[in-house]
Amino acid sequence: MERRRMDAALLVLLLGHLAAALEVPLDLPQPPTITHQSPKDYIIDPRENIIIHCEAKGKPHPSFSWTRNGTHFDIDDDPNVSMRPHSGTLVVDISRAKAEQYECVYQCTARNKHGTAVSNNIVVQQSRSPLWSKEKIKPIVVQEGVSLVLPCRPPAGLPPPIIFWMDNYFQRLPQSNRVSQSLNGDLYFSNVLREDSRSDYICYARFPYTQTIQQKQPISVRVLSHDPADERKPTFLVPSGPSSSKTVLRGQVLEMECIAEGLPTPDVSWTKLSGELPAKRTYFLHYQRTLRIVNVSESDAGDYRCTARNKLGTVHHNIHVMVKAAPYWISGAPRNLVLAPGENGVLTCRASGTPKPSITWAMNGIPIENSPKDLSRTVEDDTIIFTDVQTGSSAVYQCNVSNPYGYLLSNAFVNVLSEPPRVLTPANKVYQVIKNHRALIDCASFGSPIPKITWFKDSRSSTLDGDPYILHDNGTLEIHTAQAHNSGKYTCVARNSLGKEENHIQLEVKEPTRILKQPEYKEVQRGRSAVFQCKVKHDPSLIPTMTWLKDDGELPDDERLIVDSDSLTISEVTENDAGVYTCIMNTTLDHDSASAELTVVERPDPPTDLELTDQKKRSVQLTWTPGDEHNSPIQKFLIQYEDSLHHRGHWHNLTEVAGTKTTAHLKLSPYAHYTFRVLALNGVDFSRPSLSSRMFKTEPAAPDENPSGVQGFGTEHDNLVISWKPLSGLQSNGPGLHYRVMWRKKAVNSEWITATVANTSKFVVTGTPTFVPYELKVRAVNDHGAAPEPAIAHGFSGEDLPVAAPDNVQPMVLNSTLAEVHWDPVPSKLIRGHLKGYKVYYWRERSLHKHNPHHVEKQILTFSGNHSHGKLPGLHPFSLYSFNVRIYNGKGEGPPSPTQEFETPEGVPGAPTSLLVTNTDLDSLTLEWSPPHVRNGRITGYTLKYQPVNNSNELGPVEEVALPANETSVTLSNLRHSTRYKFYLNAKTVRGAGPAISQETVTIMDEGSIQTSHPIARSPPRHPPNNALPASPFGSVNSSMGEDGALISWEYWGPEKNVYVEYKLENSEGEEEWQKELVNGSQNVVLKGLKGGLSYKVRLVAKGHHDQPLHLSRELLVRVPAVASRQVDIATQGWFIGLMCAIALLILILLIICFIQRNKGGKYPVKEKEDAHTDPEFQPMKDDDCTFGEYSDNEDHKPLKGSRTPSNGTVKRDDSDDSLVDYGEGGDGQFNEDGSFIGQYSGKSVSRETAEGHESSEAPSPINAMNSLNSFV
Repeated sequence: MERRRMDAALLVLLLGHLAAALEVPLDLPQPPTITHQSPKDYIIDPRENIIIHCEAKGKPHPSFSWTRNGTHFDIDDDPNVSMRPHSGTLVVDISRAKAEQYECVYQCTARNKHGTAVSNNIVVQQSRSPLWSKEKIKPIVVQEGVSLVLPCRPPAGLPPPIIFWMDNYFQRLPQSNRVSQSLNGDLYFSNVLREDSRSDYICYARFPYTQTIQQKQPISVRVLSHDPADERKPTFLVPSGPSSSKTVLRGQVLEMECIAEGLPTPDVSWTKLSGELPAKRTYFLHYQRTLRIVNVSESDAGDYRCTARNKLGTVHHNIHVMVKAAPYWISGAPRNLVLAPGENGVLTCRASGTPKPSITWAMNGIPIENSPKDLSRTVEDDTIIFTDVQTGSSAVYQCNVSNPYGYLLSNAFVNVLSEPPRVLTPANKVYQVIKNHRALIDCASFGSPIPKITWFKDSRSSTLDGDPYILHDNGTLEIHTAQAHNSGKYTCVARNSLGKEENHIQLEVKEPTRILKQPEYKEVQRGRSAVFQCKVKHDPSLIPTMTWLKDDGELPDDERLIVDSDSLTISEVTENDAGVYTCIMNTTLDHDSASAELTVVERPDPPTDLELTDQKKRSVQLTWTPGDEHNSPIQKFLIQYEDSLHHRGHWHNLTEVAGTKTTAHLKLSPYAHYTFRVLALNGVDFSRPSLSSRMFKTEPAAPDENPSGVQGFGTEHDNLVISWKPLSGLQSNGPGLHYRVMWRKKAVNSEWITATVANTSKFVVTGTPTFVPYELKVRAVNDHGAAPEPAIAHGFSGEDLPVAAPDNVQPMVLNSTLAEVHWDPVPSKLIRGHLKGYKVYYWRERSLHKHNPHHVEKQILTFSGNHSHGKLPGLHPFSLYSFNVRIYNGKGEGPPSPTQEFETPEGVPGAPTSLLVTNTDLDSLTLEWSPPHVRNGRITGYTLKYQPVNNSNELGPVEEVALPANETSVTLSNLRHSTRYKFYLNAKTVRGAGPAISQETVTIMDEGSIQTSHPIARSPPRHPPNNALPASPFGSVNSSMGEDGALISWEYWGPEKNVYVEYKLENSEGEEEWQKELVNGSQNVVLKGLKGGLSYKVRLVAKGHHDQPLHLSRELLVRVPAVASRQVDIATQGWFIGLMCAIALLILILLIICFIQRNKGGKYPVKEKEDAHTDPEFQPMKDDDCTFGEYSDNEDHKPLKGSRTPSNGTVKRDDSDDSLVDYGEGGDGQFNEDGSFIGQYSGKSVSRETAEGHESSEAPSPINAMNSLNSFV
């Protein structure tokens, strides 16, 4: 019952306390903790000082003491031993002592007022590399085929030496399936061979600690071969017997060996009888002689079998393996406990081993059973339970676990503290993590009782608990897959019963580094460039570093390799550049990489080692060795030959074979001196030719073939030319090549006539009848015989001109443009050659129309073959034709047939030559045209069709007018004004109507409907009818004057996009260019800058493509008023009003002065005073005295100078239509109170106005204005 209660209490304590791994800050009281110590088995170098480590921490800092071989080691008593300050590490000075004196078991103790910690037992041993004992080794003499063991037996060292066999030249002796080294260093021969004889078999031992090598005396072996051993089945040299056993410790390396002898050499294999070999931990060494299993576990125990076999038999050996285990921790060593007063805790010492280890406890280095009793402490096997601990209960507990194969010693303290929370993670620490990766945010803390950790983010609205957050026991907050929205400020709060503390931490989630465009596989020809692309996307806040590797190593230091920001360029590629290239983009948080292979290709090397075998009269076997294919497989081999007998220096293609073959069977011709060469082709190009083979000569023989292309023909009417294609030198098959030419008439019982020729390809037979068939043969002959009987060819002797014309020639007219001619064929005997065909000569004598001229242009139509009729197309209607027919053969044409005639009927006429629109008016216009140039008959009349076209180019109803044949113009009335019309005109004959000619125009706009108070631009005079312009796509064009200039408006329906308004002076001399303004898409424009008092021609122009004509509107005459525009412009200007006021003031002052002078006695006749009221003009003032000029007596009856004033007191109008009175606006003409017109006192004479016309547009001068004002004085 008591035991059950203890188990329950233990379970509660385990669940209620999880603070075993707390790290106590060093500023708080705590027992000692050993932080560093030397290994348990400490092997030292006897040439160096001995240093035995022991470091510890605690508060207060611990003091140190040592035991040696279980008793207290007083360091002060040994002058060679010292302890480092603030440390327990011992330093032994061996300069004055031997290292052997300090080969002992040491243990370190660290203590302060809170407890005592002890180290492991440290066994100090010096390394040893003893010399081989002196011995005299006798030479070994063995019979060939027997087994042999060369012993090594190295001296025992610490640690054991590494064994290897070498010769006098320090070269390792070769080992094999037959010769191998055992685990103990001996050299085993399964059977010896004669070549094993040597005198320098030397075993070496290398001692790793002292880095020394010891050498055994050389062993001499001599193998006798005069009486070799017989073959035998295998037997084991090592191990002996049918079975053995082996013990190995858990975690170590298991090595088993089986070395067998036999002849032939046996093979060794391994199996595990009680299971499978662990594949990932199993290795076979020394040519299968050794089985090694690393990191041995309990599962590796069992029975293993090695088997040796050769062709004579098999032998087995079983090895029983037992696995023992030194103690090892199950769940880790005991961990420190930090408890607050009144808390509970547990120390656990869980370990295992084979055999099962024993566990003992100690407190502060004293066995726990001998330590002071503590009611809060209960020891249960591997567990110590603490309940309701109190201040002062701090101590260090030692757990010792041991069995026959080793021990474990662990220190764990119990520290009783009362401490408020503190956060150990630095404040405001920034964590950076890559998106979609795990984020771990630390909040390391300490406190007693153990603080509870809570997390908040940003606004601290709620604790972070549950998905996607994971809170670990140590306070770390985990976000399994971080996203951008997880970035922000995090706060961790540590609380216990004594207080709380918080810390702020920043998390930044970064975009991952990704290679967007990876490098791609490249196959590059040597000497060219290779470019690997590596475009990368990364978080902009991270600094990237691009690194390129070649074959997982650094790039070669070569200026040909150029690294840019996103590419690697290799120029002038060589074979050494081939390999795998990797681009790596690193940031401080992540990286990405991609690889691609570069294959350097080149055309193959030429084949080598050409050999000729299997030589026969007409064939030979050619073999070769392929050259290096340079990473591009060879596709085929091309075999070429040179015939030095017939064509020295020229190579010819003989045959091709697949790239996988290295032999070719070559068929040859007789009587040739062959040399061969081979070219290899891969994906790049052909290789250079190989070196030539040796010459191979073939024996001569009779020709195998006769000439080809035998034919017979005549060049004259009485000869026969026999021709053929001669044989080449290679085809001749031997010397003395000539040809035997044979011919005869193609008739029964004719004899062959023979002639022999050489060095030619034709033979001429003379005196033959005209065009007679012959049979022909040409046979090749050389000094070794004749070719096989040739085939018979056929030919004809020479041709002559035909002697007859076709008979019964008859024409047949099919229609106005087509006729057919028939004839009877000419008899064969009159053709006198190969019939080629018939030719019809025909020509147009004249048109049947009276106005057309005479035609005598001959035409020829050829009808190949034996025809009896033919058609003559493309004739002219209504015409007279003549023709004849002739036969022709290979020699030429025969005589013509008698000339005959035929007439073609009428056809439809062509289109009228021209169509013009003239005399365009508001509702009428005149159309003028010219008759068709091609009438094809008698014109019987014309048909005129027309229809209106609206602004959207839609056609209105069609009107049709029939016109007589003798008409060339027509006037259409009752048309709509300002309307566009389209006209179609075609001519007719009795055969029907021909094609039409079309034209478009626009009737004139009704001017009465657009009259305004402005001056109206007048249309220019119309040109005579014979100069009528073609109709244009422009409608009515109008103008009016405004304050800003001349407003031009129009209508336009054309398709052209480029429309201009052009203008120039009406009476401009020479070829003055039109000034242009672009008005695309508009229907009006204001022309500014026109000079007053002048007239301008204005027109619209539509421009299409370069090959299309311009479309022009009718010209418009625009007159710009002279005075009106000036007065409007100047009278409203401030400067002009100021000037007028100043002049008026000056005149007033002058008048006052003049009146003063006059009252002083100036001469002023009464008659002049009276006349001044009726005379409209005054004489000008004198410049010297500012008086008015006096009238003399003889001037009383003379009119005033320049006076043109009529008796009725009004100004006479000029005849010009530009009078301001006519236009009704723009002038300042006013009437005074008595009805007289003030404007008459302008100071201008009629004669002067007539002379100047409208060229002056100046404002009235100040003098004129003054005279005008004087009339009121």
